[in-house]
Amino acid sequence: MDGDRVRARRWADEEAEERPLKVVFASPAEHFTDSAPIGNGSLGAMVWGGVASEKLQLNLDTLWSGVPGDYTDPKAPAALAAVRKLVDEGRFVDATSAASGLFGGLTEVYKPLGDMNLEFDTSNQEYSSYKRELDLHIATTIITYNIGEVQYTREHFCSNPHQVIVTKISANKPEHVSLTLSLNSKLNHRVRVMNANEMIMDGTCPVQGHKLQENEANDATGIGFAAVLSLQMSGTAAKVAVLNDQSLRIDNADWVLLRVTAASSFNGPLVNPSDSKLDPESAALKVMNMIRNLTFDQLKAAHLKDYQGLFHRVSLRLSQAAAIEKINMKEVGDAVKTTAERVNGFRSDEDSSLVELLFQYGRYLLISCSRPGTQISNLQGIWNQDLFPGWECAPHLNINLQMNYWPTLPCNLTECQEPLLDFIASLAVNGTKTAKINYQASGWVTHHVSDIWAKSSAYNEDARFSVWPMGGAWLCTHLWEHYQYLLDKDFLKNTAYPLLEGCALFLTDWLIEGPRGLLETNPSTSPEHVFIAPGSGGQQASVSYSTTMDIAIIREIFSAVISSAEILGKSDTPLVQKIKEALPRLPQNTIAEDQTLMEWAQDFKDPEVTHRHLSHLFGLYPGHTITMQRNPEICEAISNSLHKRGEDGPGWSSTWKMALWARLLNSENAYRMILKLITLAPPGEKVGFEGGLYTNLWTAHPPFQIDGNFGFAAAIAEMLLQSSPTDLHLLPALPRDKWPEGCVKGLRARGDTTVGIFWEKGELQEAVLWFNNRNNSALRLHYGGQVAEATVEAGHVYRFNGFLQCVEIWPLDKCPF
Repeated sequence: MDGDRVRARRWADEEAEERPLKVVFASPAEHFTDSAPIGNGSLGAMVWGGVASEKLQLNLDTLWSGVPGDYTDPKAPAALAAVRKLVDEGRFVDATSAASGLFGGLTEVYKPLGDMNLEFDTSNQEYSSYKRELDLHIATTIITYNIGEVQYTREHFCSNPHQVIVTKISANKPEHVSLTLSLNSKLNHRVRVMNANEMIMDGTCPVQGHKLQENEANDATGIGFAAVLSLQMSGTAAKVAVLNDQSLRIDNADWVLLRVTAASSFNGPLVNPSDSKLDPESAALKVMNMIRNLTFDQLKAAHLKDYQGLFHRVSLRLSQAAAIEKINMKEVGDAVKTTAERVNGFRSDEDSSLVELLFQYGRYLLISCSRPGTQISNLQGIWNQDLFPGWECAPHLNINLQMNYWPTLPCNLTECQEPLLDFIASLAVNGTKTAKINYQASGWVTHHVSDIWAKSSAYNEDARFSVWPMGGAWLCTHLWEHYQYLLDKDFLKNTAYPLLEGCALFLTDWLIEGPRGLLETNPSTSPEHVFIAPGSGGQQASVSYSTTMDIAIIREIFSAVISSAEILGKSDTPLVQKIKEALPRLPQNTIAEDQTLMEWAQDFKDPEVTHRHLSHLFGLYPGHTITMQRNPEICEAISNSLHKRGEDGPGWSSTWKMALWARLLNSENAYRMILKLITLAPPGEKVGFEGGLYTNLWTAHPPFQIDGNFGFAAAIAEMLLQSSPTDLHLLPALPRDKWPEGCVKGLRARGDTTVGIFWEKGELQEAVLWFNNRNNSALRLHYGGQVAEATVEAGHVYRFNGFLQCVEIWPLDKCPF
């Protein structure tokens, strides 16, 4: 017992030490993907860190083109009937062509707010000792450099409590801060200098997001916006002047404090901006007036209290070897190693602290772009510099949006999932109309791509994208997961179950009797993939029936509805009875001739065996209907499928493979995907599937997509902990030879469980578990081949040794870490 207590104290001491978690740059940014992201959920900025001129690219989560749309088409039922007939006849090429009749219009586009530009009087002077770093512990970007004997410092952070972007510019000698300050935007806008310490930029988003060019006026009213920039400065010689009513000139200040607030007229996905009663300028000024008298230190203290309360819930340390401890300060000559250099060197040194950094970076980004009351994290979080960003920055519902929210629950950021829950509710409103008109079905439906207006219809004439009415159903699996982690019965009753019920109503109508005597989905696609149509002379098609992913998602939703109904006492409803009758009639998983898991209902020839999507493997991860324990033969086929797909692909595909290998308990291949991902990607906008990381650690498609960052955090959590409400699997896919020592604290498991794990020499040493709301219940712990059962209850902390024996219990309020 004394040895146990010593080990527990050692763990607590190690956790108390602050692990360096910094993204480090040695020079100003040259590209968007070299800059440093800051954000508070709704406001965001990219910090470029130039010396002669600084640029903060600004974003606001509600700046989208367009207005609420009509996502119904009375011609769709006839088109649907024609496609179904062609599928039944085996004419898959013709069915694919005919599916263009289900096209529901383009999505709208996420737009950039603008830039805050700082021009300094140092353009002709040489600088030295430059350093730019994003410190994840304090969610602050800090830039320092010297010009002569003067050291300049800039600090940038984005506060959630005060809804403001804060920049402080200072020098170590008085009267050395001089600059010209301005705002601009690519959107239609105007800038007004109100007085010597404030300017306002206002404007509108285009109604037709795909057509207007930079600064082109709108022919109708889209979402309006306003940004307020406020200036404070210090110094007896400091002075400020207004230039051309467009910019401010500051001279001889000791320090300068800049604050930016912003707001829009967006008032929900169902309200036309022309009908909105929200005044963006008044809203932005109101926020500014509330913080006008706060000091930099007061603003920063509130920012840190809020942010660190979320971020520091989880800590991770891998490989406690002394040589690794100071990796962030490893020197090359006289210079600190940059993050880009660490990424470039990963194949040779396999620096485990870089894995820690990338894991925590995913959590940092999620905190920074998704908070209660904000919009969902889009394809780039909230950070976008382009009028026409890649894939419109729109939420893609066939993997990307879901992956954005994979880390929320296991990585202890439950609050960050609230925007997703709100978005699902909005989709259900529009999706009910789409289901009724387009498909003559009950319940609600949504497809592959949506936008701020909760678009629910198909968005592309290419059938690979348009014929996939499973987007809403996949999102609904997050509702059941949310309950399983929190065990919040009120949430299940009032939020989750009504949405699940509506989703299941659509799915029971969508399923139709097929020629095999089974309930089938027709038409059906495997997202973005194609097959060689039999008897077509080698032609490609994408539309057939009952793809493996369709059925896996339906099975997941049906199981969630049955389980929810049992908890809520609704098991005798007609819907639940219909689901129970339908489940055994769904097609089963099938192993193909090459011993992989079949992706389509038939064993079609695949023209792209290394396709980036892993849709047919959904049932294993993120689903739960396939497990190693229950389905060993199917899992073997999934393993073969992963080998067949290969290791190449965009960042999000790599991290999905990581998680799949973790569920297969294959630590070696999960780690191989880490090696594959941690590769430096060249900057630029090339569209390909190479993956890798940019210098600021964003994951590449390319171009940049944020989903891979979130997928990485979720996959690391999956390697260290897997769970059901009754079972905890400790270190299920730990690469013991790579991370022989380590600890993780604060991961969440299903069943309202928080977990800490400590291991040495590749073996579990102890696990600490605690519960907030869980009733007195049995919990099975798994490690290696060991299984142990314990009775646990809320309000207590339980410590287990490496043999899964409970060696200590104490009240939760006495927990030392």
